[in-house]
Amino acid sequence: SGYWNDNDVNQVCTTLIDSCIKSKRVANFKSTKGRTPVVIIGTIKNKSVEHIDTSILSKRFQNVIINDGTLEFVADATQRDELRAEKYDQAENAYETAKSIGNELAADFMLQGTVTIIVDTEGKQQVRTYQVDMQLIDLETNKIIWADQNNDIRKYIKRPSAKF
Repeated sequence: SGYWNDNDVNQVCTTLIDSCIKSKRVANFKSTKGRTPVVIIGTIKNKSVEHIDTSILSKRFQNVIINDGTLEFVADATQRDELRAEKYDQAENAYETAKSIGNELAADFMLQGTVTIIVDTEGKQQVRTYQVDMQLIDLETNKIIWADQNNDIRKYIKRPSAKF
């Protein structure tokens, strides 16, 4: 189709996740702190002209990295609101088995990113290059401890000469 698709998500995530997992700074955190870093998913912005559901990228990242064991993730803001509401409900209605409020784990890093597209058109031919940039940012210092990009996805489109 010439548009972003599931194969593109797989290709981009495979290379970026591999880069993140092998990051020396992520490994350094683990060795100096003696524990697995905790991450929260931030915003992955779609700055392209297409509709791209960036939640697919963030969930793929999260699932693969959790299962790899390199990083741990905490619930995002929307999930936390729902979880907190449930804990308050438990405190009122199931106080003997209610889960404690205030025992949440704070994230060490936030994962953020952008998806952009470069469209190059010449005559009836068009090339769309998708670029995905991801960053892992230290929440305490705001240092970017890992960043990478993938711009391997290129769509070559040739428009027909005549329209029917």
